[in-house]
Amino acid sequence: MKGSRPKVAVVGSLVMDLVFRAGHRPEPGETLLGEDFGMFLGGKGFNQAVGCKRLGAGVTLVGRIGRDLFGDMFIRKLEQEKMGTEFVMRDDETGTGVACPVVFSDGQNSIIGVPRANMRLSVTEVEAAESEIAQADMLMLQFEVNPDASKRAAEIARRHNTTVLLDPAPAHLGRSDFNWLVDYIVPNEIEADMLAQGNGSEESAKRLFSEDVRAVVVSLGEKGALVVDENGIREHPGYRVDVRDTTAAGDAFRAGLGVMLAQDKGIDQAVRFANACGALACTKMGAEPSMPTLSAVEQFRKKYKPQINTDGHG
Repeated sequence: MKGSRPKVAVVGSLVMDLVFRAGHRPEPGETLLGEDFGMFLGGKGFNQAVGCKRLGAGVTLVGRIGRDLFGDMFIRKLEQEKMGTEFVMRDDETGTGVACPVVFSDGQNSIIGVPRANMRLSVTEVEAAESEIAQADMLMLQFEVNPDASKRAAEIARRHNTTVLLDPAPAHLGRSDFNWLVDYIVPNEIEADMLAQGNGSEESAKRLFSEDVRAVVVSLGEKGALVVDENGIREHPGYRVDVRDTTAAGDAFRAGLGVMLAQDKGIDQAVRFANACGALACTKMGAEPSMPTLSAVEQFRKKYKPQINTDGHG
């Protein structure tokens, strides 16, 4: 680490989630009465930044929101979490990003998102945060903001020997469509196949791995995660929990992974910790509320083993 405490910089999105709960996925043309509704702060960048902060890291978030009610809510929450807002820009022309996750009875979800201000994050605004990226142990990126800004952040990180973790979601780019220098690529199963045009997680992870990448980690939900690096292929089992909402479980996983790697932990140890973070996130409704604290993860790992239900019945 570059200091006594892990430091993470996140260049990413801030999105207000308008969450609906429904018994089933509606058919085309069907009007369905929902069961519940909630508004939650989210966006992959925001979720991962808050997740890293709650796991004990010092965090700088670089992003863009509207000058609107949703933007005000983000600023208040960042202040409550004791996170700086210097590099969270306000847009006078475009509103804060929004998404509509619909959560079904099995805890799975479908999401429609509109990025709005997130896609207006500029290269200049990222460059203004160069000192924060330079001091960080880890830079975390996703595909929910202007790709030119993310690419510039990766270049700055490489110049200052800051490790880069990319969450390639949503997977609207193929691997050949972005040439960012990253150390860790962390897709889920679907994203891995889309990026690598492979057939299955193992084949896709192998295709994504190269001499420029330290490791590819494919998150597999309750099944855990798959790791591919110079030492070969390993699977780390996950946890079966009583799922309430899978929204942002992947962000909790990536926050756990990023914080552990920022502390120079080995990839296998980091993935095992990240699996617990992702599992805990599934037990709460909403994105930001489900990001676990370090103490919660530690207690969970002491009490439960991978592939054991949280109700203790195996």
